[in-house]
Amino acid sequence: MRRAAPFLLPALLICTAPLAALAQAGEASVVVVKVDGSIDRTLASYVRDALEDAEADGATVVIQLDSAGTLDQDAVALAERIHRAQVPVIVWVGPTPARARGAGLLLMYAAGVAAVAPGVGVGPLQPLDLAGADEPSTEELQALVRSWVAERDRPAPVSFPDEPVPAREALEGNVAQLAVASVTGLLEELDGRTVATASGPVMLRTRIATAEDEDPVNVRFVDLGPWDRVLHAAASPTWIYVLLVLGLAALAFELTQPGFGFAGFSGVGMVALAAYGLVVVPFWWPGLALLLLGICLMTLDVLVRRLGPATWLGLAAFVAGSLLVFRDVSEEIDPSRWLIGGAVVAALLYWGFGLTVALQSRERITSTQRGLVGLLGETRGELKPEGPVHVKGTLWRGRSVDGPIPAGTRVRVRGVDGLILRVEPEPGSGPEPESGPEPEAGPEPQGGPEP
Repeated sequence: MRRAAPFLLPALLICTAPLAALAQAGEASVVVVKVDGSIDRTLASYVRDALEDAEADGATVVIQLDSAGTLDQDAVALAERIHRAQVPVIVWVGPTPARARGAGLLLMYAAGVAAVAPGVGVGPLQPLDLAGADEPSTEELQALVRSWVAERDRPAPVSFPDEPVPAREALEGNVAQLAVASVTGLLEELDGRTVATASGPVMLRTRIATAEDEDPVNVRFVDLGPWDRVLHAAASPTWIYVLLVLGLAALAFELTQPGFGFAGFSGVGMVALAAYGLVVVPFWWPGLALLLLGICLMTLDVLVRRLGPATWLGLAAFVAGSLLVFRDVSEEIDPSRWLIGGAVVAALLYWGFGLTVALQSRERITSTQRGLVGLLGETRGELKPEGPVHVKGTLWRGRSVDGPIPAGTRVRVRGVDGLILRVEPEPGSGPEPESGPEPEAGPEPQGGPEP
């Protein structure tokens, strides 16, 4: 036994090696990370977290890309993070009609494999950042890209597109290596391919099993969470503009109402999201000041019940602010002139006529209510402290001045709070007592009269 002992350990390793290989084969996984839209702070953080999770699990990463560039983010740093990933990273531009411009194209060069769907647009490489941030020169970027593709054994780029090119030209120019129409087709094409990574070459196992005897591959699709999706949408000049205008319009409507209701809370929420977007997206301060000044002037004319010079001056400031607030961002994400034109017409109709009519209507109702002060009415339900009150042939909402008032009580109107009547019971009045059934007569006493 002692002589056989030195041979037992190698024999045991030889026997267990196939089992270990099978266990490792059964753990193959692919993570499909969706990157859609401008790569802002939220989206860039989400990509980095997905890469870290994939490295911890040893999973292959497929980035499903549709982006025109970063938004006030370091595009080169994000591409470097993809290039030095310890696991295979494949960037697929799709589905049709997706695009990869600026930083999106840079991510394709940084990946181990780049793929495109038929009908997509690829390029140009610059500008990387849609917010107009400083970036490397064209020569520096091209030298960096050539070093990346050389490290990953990819064909050197034939040329760098200076305008959007279709999928076929991207393949001919060595921008991409595969052309597939879907994620499932991409996983089928990648299976068995060896991809270079920062930790060495890795043979991909990505084919989805279709038979019981095939090794399973775990494919997970990840995307932004609900709250991150809201923040990502808010970090867009177009949505910032829409949220800001709609939110201020809702707050202006509340100025014509006696209380603070749903429109007010909605306006606060929209303005808060717009403020977050302004923190993320660069803007021009004078343009924002003009936009806010224009809305304030139009609201002022509403409060004085007229369509005067302040409205027209405010409308001019609104137009100028709308055009200038995002003057430094790329045309790719700048609010369209059609949107601004529609907002200007809507602002004139809303502030110039809609709010004025609403305010005049409320004043007519309030004047009518003030004419009810001192009149008698009747509660049609219990007031504790509010409830229905019938006064002068109309049902109003009343509020008790002092304590609950039962239904059917005669009340007198003592004041008006906005659209609510303040009432108090009329002395000597009250609900009519309910008449109960007559008491039944008891049985006649037995026997004669007492002596």
